[in-house]
Amino acid sequence: MIVDTLLLRLGGESGTDNAVSAGDVLTLSMARSGYQVHTFRTYPAEIKGGPVMFQLRVGVRPLPSLGDELDLLLAFNEEAWDLHHEALRPDGILIYDPGEHDCPEGFAGTAYGIPLDRMARDLNLRKGKNLIALGALSALLALDFPQLQATVKEKFGRRPEFAESNRMALLAGYEWVKNNLPGESPMRLAPPDPTQEPELVMSGNQAIVAGALAAGCRFYAGYPITPASDILEEMARRLPGIGGTSLQTEDEIAAIGSVIGASIAGVKAMTATSGPGFSLMQEMLGLATMAEVPVVVVNSMRAGPSTGMPTKMEQGDLNIALYGGHGEAPRIVLAARSVADCFYQAMQAFYLSETFQMPVILLTDQSLSHRTSTLPMPDPGLVPIVERLRPAPGQADDYRRYELTESGVSPMAVPGFDGAPFTATGLEHDEEGAPNYTPAMHTAQLDKRGQKFERAAEALCGLQPPLGCLTYGVPEEQAEVGVITWGSTAGVVREAVESMAAEGYPVAALVPAVLNPLPSQRILEFASHARAIIVPEVNRSGQFAAWIKANTELHTVSLNKYGGLPFTPGEIRAKVMEFLVGASSKQVTRRKTVESESMEEVARG
Repeated sequence: MIVDTLLLRLGGESGTDNAVSAGDVLTLSMARSGYQVHTFRTYPAEIKGGPVMFQLRVGVRPLPSLGDELDLLLAFNEEAWDLHHEALRPDGILIYDPGEHDCPEGFAGTAYGIPLDRMARDLNLRKGKNLIALGALSALLALDFPQLQATVKEKFGRRPEFAESNRMALLAGYEWVKNNLPGESPMRLAPPDPTQEPELVMSGNQAIVAGALAAGCRFYAGYPITPASDILEEMARRLPGIGGTSLQTEDEIAAIGSVIGASIAGVKAMTATSGPGFSLMQEMLGLATMAEVPVVVVNSMRAGPSTGMPTKMEQGDLNIALYGGHGEAPRIVLAARSVADCFYQAMQAFYLSETFQMPVILLTDQSLSHRTSTLPMPDPGLVPIVERLRPAPGQADDYRRYELTESGVSPMAVPGFDGAPFTATGLEHDEEGAPNYTPAMHTAQLDKRGQKFERAAEALCGLQPPLGCLTYGVPEEQAEVGVITWGSTAGVVREAVESMAAEGYPVAALVPAVLNPLPSQRILEFASHARAIIVPEVNRSGQFAAWIKANTELHTVSLNKYGGLPFTPGEIRAKVMEFLVGASSKQVTRRKTVESESMEEVARG
């Protein structure tokens, strides 16, 4: 059977079966063969042991989401079958190891028992099962085996003593299938489009780094924390070669402090963390606000609270991004929607931070940070690259760092270079930076900091794609049901809505990138056409839905998922259909007027 999209999952035990490394190799090989790829992975918080899963969706067309039912499950052990078989479509393909477990009783699909463990022992390759499995997959699905061989050699060939054993393991799996499972492949991909322009293969974290460097970031400080650690590693690898500095600090407080210091010294600077580290940074973010220092902070969200589930995704940090800290400390909040968008929003974060001299927070999450995807070559020219406002020549004698300007933005000198020293303090201050606690001065400076945010809101209201709001589905004026979401949930919403629109259903979606200041007028315009607005997000409390209501008074219906996994397109479709098919017009109208109720509660009304 020839298909244009294939969804497969490798499941096993962390540190033993090496399913993730196998998935990474397969992903890169398929991308280099000319296919589109989209990955998702889960892994345990423990260093060794516990279940791990790698999912790859590959096809001849762009793949905005992780997909729905699996076409193929490769279960290295019985636990992998137990955990993942419900995701396998009834007529799907199962590859299992007879040395680990039997073919599940009653399985209606196509099962292949391949002795992965025995072959690894025969080759004296204790950890070679993953490569044997890759070779078997290549033969079974008629993949480009020479390309797979080349990718394995590149990834694991740095140690010559292992090169031959890796080659033998890959070949063993390939030849076993050819010798023992003759005949046509049960499922194979259509050939890639030969006219397709070459594309990049990147993870979300890699795209953030690329965007930050393109924007001029030359200082990074961070502390390792899943799932943001890749950003620290990538910055450490790339910054020194372009005259920049990467610093691993002793904790997250030191990281944000170092970034503030570097920015005061005139360097574009950023850090990245996850929920627990982001909590620790709140006081220092207040300092950056008070001292009007440009800083960029990436928060790759994971499930909390506390340590929570370090290796699982959740969109649970929106509230702390919006409201974290004390006092009135305005900050801009962005949310990346795809791997490509990680690049653009990282660039936009620096543009906004430098222009308005304030913190900018970029939200992503575990699923997007660790997602590998194909994407067209980004165009850095879509985002302005700016330098912060500096004192005019000859201004040193009358320099006021916190001068009360109409825009709220005042010149920021580089200490020691502009001949215009100033005080950067967390205390309320006068225009020169000297502490000043009078009611009049606090009012004036608080207004100054607020004016900057208001000017930023004005600058952001007219943003066009790919920086502004994205829309999918039917023309919004024809939509009976609208879907508004944010962050990494954008992809599944896009796929669900576009497929439904293609089938004739009147549904549209809106996905903003800027969450604070929220594009309220655009949201109200979009919602004005629909009888009901659904807000899917991966958290329990409906944080984005509440934020929309706070800014627009718009009544929406929350659709929440919070088990550590993202939505699937099918889950979005099912909820939209409840409105389009499962309810009368009267019910739909009522649903629009009910606040903070689940769709199930509304439907019962």
